[in-house]
This record gives sequence, C-alpha cells and structure tokens, in this order.
Amino acid sequence: MSIPFDLPADDHPLSPRTGYTRAHWEAVADGLLTAAWRRATPGGALLHLPGRPSRSGVRSDGLEGYARTFLAAAFRVAGAHGDDPHHLLERYADGLAAGTRTPGRDDTESWPEILDVDVQGQPMVESASVALGLRLTAPWLWEKLDPAVQDRAEAWLRGALRHTPAPNNWYLFPYTVAGFLESVGRGDAETAAARERARDLLESWYRGDGWYADGDGRAFDHYNGWALHLYPVLDAHLARDADALAHHGGRLRAHLDGLSLMFGADGAPLHFGRSLTYRFAASAAVSLGAVTGHTPLTPGASRRIASGALRHFLDRGALTSEGLLSLGWYGPHEASLQEYSGPASPYWASKAFVALLAPADHALWTDTEEPAPVEEADRVLSLPGPGLLLQATRADGTVRLHNHGSDHVRPHEGESAADDPHYGRLAYSTRTGPTARANAADNHLSVEVNGRASVRRRIHPLGAGHGDGWGWAASWHRPVFVAGPPMVPGLRAESVTVAHGSLELRVHRLVGAPPGSRVTLTGWATGPEEPTVSALHGLYGWDDPAPEPVPAPQGTAWTPWARVPRLTGGCGGTTVHVALACLTTGPDAPPLERAVTDVRVDGGTVELTWTRDGSRTRVSFEPPEVRHTRP
Repeated sequence: MSIPFDLPADDHPLSPRTGYTRAHWEAVADGLLTAAWRRATPGGALLHLPGRPSRSGVRSDGLEGYARTFLAAAFRVAGAHGDDPHHLLERYADGLAAGTRTPGRDDTESWPEILDVDVQGQPMVESASVALGLRLTAPWLWEKLDPAVQDRAEAWLRGALRHTPAPNNWYLFPYTVAGFLESVGRGDAETAAARERARDLLESWYRGDGWYADGDGRAFDHYNGWALHLYPVLDAHLARDADALAHHGGRLRAHLDGLSLMFGADGAPLHFGRSLTYRFAASAAVSLGAVTGHTPLTPGASRRIASGALRHFLDRGALTSEGLLSLGWYGPHEASLQEYSGPASPYWASKAFVALLAPADHALWTDTEEPAPVEEADRVLSLPGPGLLLQATRADGTVRLHNHGSDHVRPHEGESAADDPHYGRLAYSTRTGPTARANAADNHLSVEVNGRASVRRRIHPLGAGHGDGWGWAASWHRPVFVAGPPMVPGLRAESVTVAHGSLELRVHRLVGAPPGSRVTLTGWATGPEEPTVSALHGLYGWDDPAPEPVPAPQGTAWTPWARVPRLTGGCGGTTVHVALACLTTGPDAPPLERAVTDVRVDGGTVELTWTRDGSRTRVSFEPPEVRHTRP
C-alpha cells in the first residue's frame, strides 16, 4: 500500500533485506509528526486525532496526542544533536506552556491534572513521555524556557509522584518523571522515593531469562521490551550511570536472546498480549540494545529487525490516507484494541524511534543488514521464566509462541471466568491473530459440562526446556465457565506442547471431569484466501482424527473472515487427549496423519516416534517431564 508521505529511495546495497536506512527512519518520523500536528489546538497543547475516544475522555486523548508524538520528535532531534529542520521543538515548547497554564480547566488548551489510576490516571502515563521528551531535548528546549513555564511544568509533572499508579509497569512513569527532574537539578526526597519504589518493584517482578512480570501476577508480553526494559535502561544510559546500566543492560541483553526470535521474516512481531496497536514499538528494545551496547545481536541484525518491523506495518496499511496511525494492526481492527485505547494510543509506536539516538556514523546504520534469527535456521527456544516456548522455521519465516505461563490475571482476581483472547490461547504467531471473543476460540482446549464450555485463565507453569531442534513447555489450569457456576470442583487440565521442526505435539490430560463431559481442541485460525495453512490431526482421545472447520466470522488481524480446525471427544474422570498441529505457509504443509508413528498412551504417559528423523518423544505427567531421544 502507498505511504502518504515521501521516503528516500531504498538502499539495497546497505540494507539488502528491507532497503531502509537512517534517512528512512527520519523521514517516517517527520511524516508521522507532520500529519499529527495538523490536528493540534491553536496553542499546540493538545493533538485531537480522529477516532473513537478512549474511556479516559477526549481531553486526555488530546494530551496523549501531544505526549506520544513529542517522544518521537525528541528522539528525532536528540539523535541529530539538536538539528531541528522542521522546528518541532518550538511547537512542543508552545504546547507545554499552554497546557500547564491552568491544568484541569475546561478550555481549549489546558492539560488534565494527574490523579490516581482509578480517578483520572491516564495523564500519568503521558507524563512519562513528556518528561522523557524534555530530558532528551533539554539543551534545546527546557533550558530555553521561561523559568515560570519550567516551574509550571514541574508542578504538573509532580502529580505523577503524588498519586497512585496502576499496579504494573505504571510505576515506571513516576520513575521517569523523577529522573528528568533530577537531571535538571530539581530532585528532592520526593523524586528519590519515587525512584526507589519503582526499583524495588522491578526487582520483585523479575522472573529470569530477561523477563519481568508486568505486576505481581503472570503477565508477560511486549510491555517487557517497550516499558519494563526501556525506561530503566534508557534512564541509566542518559544519566551515564555505569552501575545501573550494567545491571539493567545485562537483563536487556538476556531479554533480547528471546525477543529477537519473536519477529517473522516479513518483519511482523508476535501478535500476543495487549496494546498491539503500538505495532512497531515492539522493536524498541532491539534498537535500545544496539544504542547502549547491551545486546547479543550484531548491528546489522538489529537494524534488520527494527527496520523490518517498521516497514512491515507501513507497507500493510497501518497509516490512514492522512498519514496517521490507525487504531488496529494493519488497518483499523477493533478486536486488537482495549477500552483504554484512544485515537492517539498508536503513537506509543514512537518508542521505536529510540533507534535514532544512534548517530549517523553508528554501526547500527553503517553496517550491512544481516539476517534476523528466524532467517538463519530453524530454532526452538524455551523460556522457563515466563513459561513460553518459541518455535521458528526458516523455510516460511514464521515464529510461533506456545503459551504456558502468561495469563494477565492479577492476584486478587482469583480464577476469573472472562475469556481473554490476548493471553488465554495456547499459541500465538507472527502470521495469525487470535479470534474475537464472541467467535470460536483458536488454539484453545475447552471442557464442556452440561452444555457450558470452559475458558483458560490463570495459567500455572509446570516447566520448559529445549534441545537441538526441539523443545517443550507445560502448564495446568482450572477450566472456568463464563455462565453458571464458575468451576467444577476437582476439574483440572494439564497441557504439554512439544515443538519439533514445524510440528506441534499437543498433549492434554483432564482430571476430574464429570461423566458425560466433552472436550474440544482447536488449531490456528486462518482465512480462506491466505497463503498460511492451518492443520490439526487427532492422535488419541478424539471422536474423529480429522478436524471439522469452524467459522470465525469476525476474522483476525490478518483476515476479515477465518476458520478454525476443531477436534472433539468425550471425557470423564481422568482422560488423555493427543493431537498434532501445524502452521505453515505455501503448498508444502506436511501431512500430519503420517508425521508420527507408534503412538502409545499408558495412563499418564504418551510416547511416539517422529517419521522425519526417527526420534522418539515421551511425555509424562507424574511428574511433568518430556524426554526426546534420537535413534
């Protein structure tokens, strides 16, 4: 699709895979900012972009437009050492003065005050972007402001230090505000307390493998890269704090071992978790690693991932005809959104422009692009900390994530029954999206009791591991029901995924199912006109090994209409159900009915042989264990 602003010609000698260079990144930032500023109020304090308002209201959405675009402008100007050919900082300085003149007032320009998360919390989110933008551009914006405007800006920002954030990554917003205030000589006991509080929480949320939980529960998603790593690492980098950078940067390096495998060969990030309308912000941590030197990737591979993600969305309709980022994935897509998403929400994609902090002579821009990890070889990688299993296949450039640890259920919620397509599915990929809540659920195990189907919410990891070309992850959950009694006492579902090449072995054991219950398992959701092929085949415990296609009329982020393969079977007491699944691109999908032989099920143990290489896999539930042996 055409991009509604001019870009430089592709440079394939330097960037053989994407064609993009630093000049492309600058041009995209300029194009996005030019389009957004057409919707500014006369004083420039609010940018009212078109679209449905968020639950926070139109004024908060206007502040969001200012703050999130300011972040892109700040990276753009700071990366050019203050060169500001479009006079962006003048606009943001005027908007800062107008917005902070009478905060909370109902007029054309005033910013909303920062209050508690459950009262008027969204401005706290935006305060971090304002503070970070001011910190990045301090020599050219902050230091030239009238002292009275500086005082007003500080007074507004301190609202973030004095009110209660959401119990997750939000604690990094006052941390970022405090870091800016300290950097300009306005620190005190209040800023120190905000930073210490955030550091303590961040430590308590660390789960290993470079992954943080987004709060006290088990929410693992893209917020790791674009928030939980970005704010502390960038803060330490700007402060030139060697100790803090070594600590946080070391975790970023570990995180990028897995995150770098979460981008397909076409540039798409995994469609997994919430706030997916931020799109290419998913690459922010990759670029930050290159900027700070805390990365396992070469500069050429880092740019390939970041530019690949940027181009992926620009080429697929993420921009409106005005040059604005739409609410959705490619074009508008309601099912990808949360109720907190407003017209300016997609501009958290600005975080990707942290890449511009690398100057023009940095190796991130001067080295030749190199393959992304998915383009180098087939890989299977387990992440025991978050309970995830990554499966990448070079032939079709697809990455799949098997979810045995991320549920986004907060500790106080118990076993809530609301289905969440962004976390509750067994698997996600770079080529498919989850089906909408009201449609047939893809990649889902459901128990049906008295005509009521269960959903998967709180996930309890049982382990994960990998070897050469294969890996596994396991978990259990209590099937919960949206209608009627939420649980059946004693009912438990145990699940194991084994990835081998492009194939997925899915083994499930149900314990405590009432007599006469039914069980269903679905595969990947794909559209009839897509090149992606979804296959599912029953090996044990199903009425018929061949699945039935179930329609999902609301489609996915990839297709306006989808279908989902589904297996069904009876269950009661303790039963085992085994299936093979596969997601591939092109006509060469492997025939699943011949992919394995010698399938044996003995109580809580499943054994089989893989036809391709003669290797043998043994899955047991007591205790949870997977063994994979080669002939």
